[in-house]
This record gives sequence, C-alpha cells and structure tokens, in this order.
Amino acid sequence: MTAITRNLPSFIKDPAVGLIGPRCYVSLIENLHLSDVVCLKLAISKGLGIAIVLGGAVMKVPQLLLILRAKHAKGLSLPAFALETLAYLITLIYAYRNAYPFSTYGENFFLTIQNVVITLLIIYLLPSGQSHLTTKRARSNSPAVAMAGVIAIFTTYILLTIPMNMLQLFQLGTVPISLFSKIPQISENYRNQSTGQLSVFAVTSQIFGCAARLFTTATEMGDSLVFAGFALALVLNLALGWQIWMYWGQ
Repeated sequence: MTAITRNLPSFIKDPAVGLIGPRCYVSLIENLHLSDVVCLKLAISKGLGIAIVLGGAVMKVPQLLLILRAKHAKGLSLPAFALETLAYLITLIYAYRNAYPFSTYGENFFLTIQNVVITLLIIYLLPSGQSHLTTKRARSNSPAVAMAGVIAIFTTYILLTIPMNMLQLFQLGTVPISLFSKIPQISENYRNQSTGQLSVFAVTSQIFGCAARLFTTATEMGDSLVFAGFALALVLNLALGWQIWMYWGQ
C-alpha cells in the first residue's frame, strides 16, 4: 500500500502537500502513520474547513430564494441581519489581515456577500419586512437600499485600513454583536409564534458550521477571540433551531 501512496500523481500530491504541509503528507499519506495525532488533527481540520467554505458558498441561497419567491420578508428581522452581516465582515477582515489560512475563515467571505444581499432585500421589501412589495413602495425604498450599500462599502474600507490593535477590539466586539444580532430574530419569532421566512437549511447549516469551526479554530488558529465568537454563535443558532422545531408548521 505504501508503494502506491508514495507514487501518487502530482495533481493529487501537490494540492495535498499544500494543504497539510510536507511533513504531514509524508507521515499520513506516504507512510500511512494514522497514529500521528498532530497531523491527523490538522488533516481533519483542513477537511472540515474546506467543507465549511464550500457550504458557506450556498448556505444563505435558500434564504434568498424564500424571500424572492414570497416577494416579502415577513418574520425576518432587519436589525438581526444587519448586525450579523457586520459580525461576519469583521471576522472576515480580521482573519484576512492576520494571514490565517483561507480554509479557516473562507465561508465568512461568502456569507458576508449573501447577508448583504439579504439585508438589502429586506430594506427593499419595506423596512418593516411585513408587507408585500409594490412598485410605488419599492421605488420609495431605493434610496435606503443605496445608502445601505454605501455604508457597507465604507465599513469594509475602514476595517481594512484601521490599525490592527483597533481591529482586535472590533473582533472582540463581535461577541456582543453576535448576541444582539440574534436577539431581534429570536424575539420576532417568539412574538409571531412562527419563524416566518427563516430558512431551516440556513440555520441548520450554521449550527453544524459553528460546531466544526470551534475545532478548526482551536487546531489551526488558536485565537481565543475568534473561538469565543464561534462559541456564542453556536449557542444562539441552537436557540433559533429550537424555535424552528417548536414553531414548525405555524
């Protein structure tokens, strides 16, 4: 078996070496030393990271389709999505500027983009998110949509240019931001006794994604700020998952 694994074609070997490093490639792939705990944890972390990034690329697509199909955003909290988007953006830029491996934060890139679109849609479909879209009202919301887009671009620029010590404070701030981003949605669900247009797929994916991110963060980043953010996000997404189960069909 080792004779085969030591002669893998370059199109398989090169990406694997780039992913887990030469030492772990030799240990796990060429020598099949599955008892190498350090390299095994790294390989699992990389695999989970890639899966999470790929999942993040489509995680909020069902939520977008629900809104577009219904032509309203009933049950979705604008403050919740706006704050969640901010938390995603801060974590994305914090990880990027710290030069962490893309597999440890890549889903935040896709989730930020998707959340920006969802947030703009909620604004476009009336700020309250409770009524059906009409052409007249949609036009009246266009300036608010444009303003929200400008704010998103400006915020991104600020986060990319501020000193790292300030960015660390912002990253620390994602913990309360995550808390306050979920409370409006949880309250909205409780008040309506329904989760409205909230996507089951998106919430479920976030639960599993946050749980996996706790492992990849501890294994590859060792950053307590990022770890705390994912831990809180897991707890809050579990609360949303519980509400979906409680209000199913209502």
